[in-house]
Amino acid sequence: MTSNLRAETIHFDSYDGHSVEAYLATTEGESVGGVVVIHHFPGYDEATKEIVRKFAANGYNSICVNLYYRETPDASSDDAAAAAHARGGVPDDQLVGDVGAAAAYLRALPNSNERVGVIGYCSGGRQSVLAACSLDLDAAVDCYGAFVVMSRPESTMTSIVDLLPNLSCPLLGLFGREDQYPSPDQTETLRELLTKDGKVFTFHEYEGAGHAFFAVDRPSYRPEVATEAWGEIWKFYGQYLSSAK
Repeated sequence: MTSNLRAETIHFDSYDGHSVEAYLATTEGESVGGVVVIHHFPGYDEATKEIVRKFAANGYNSICVNLYYRETPDASSDDAAAAAHARGGVPDDQLVGDVGAAAAYLRALPNSNERVGVIGYCSGGRQSVLAACSLDLDAAVDCYGAFVVMSRPESTMTSIVDLLPNLSCPLLGLFGREDQYPSPDQTETLRELLTKDGKVFTFHEYEGAGHAFFAVDRPSYRPEVATEAWGEIWKFYGQYLSSAK
């Protein structure tokens, strides 16, 4: 772990020419990998920014795009999240475009080794898989992403089963056995589909943990499980993001 990091709020032009807000944390290391963090459904919050800093402290450049910013740039984070929720969430094509632009931003940093992974929590877990099925990435982590193999009525979160054959990189899945979104049965369905398609993936399912077990600011937080799961993330990214292309 390194303390040589810089964290700041930035703005850059995304795939469609719109300026978007993002939180960027960089390390002073050389030839380092990058991680795009996708925030959870509640929004672009302080807990998510702490995760971005955590990656930089562990030797990765990291960025999180405020997915709710472009429609409500002058609103508070809570108001922007409420507006996005009322619309049913972020459209998939916008998500893919913003993640792709964020990955390109990381690859362009002077100390980048051009390897970029993605990680998401809750709705971001689904979006992490979506991004990995739609973009050229080097590693993807799905933290209890719901609605990968099923759809949520009246929202943008539809099943992405048809896209799974396009998964471009190894996938790490971290799930709670007490979760219902996704449920253990849904996780098993995803496992079967990825196996059928010959994809490289590793799943870990934790007893005594439900949804959002990583969330340090919520009652669902499970410190021992989260610590173990973070260990799996460091091993996974160490394998796929640490060497230059």
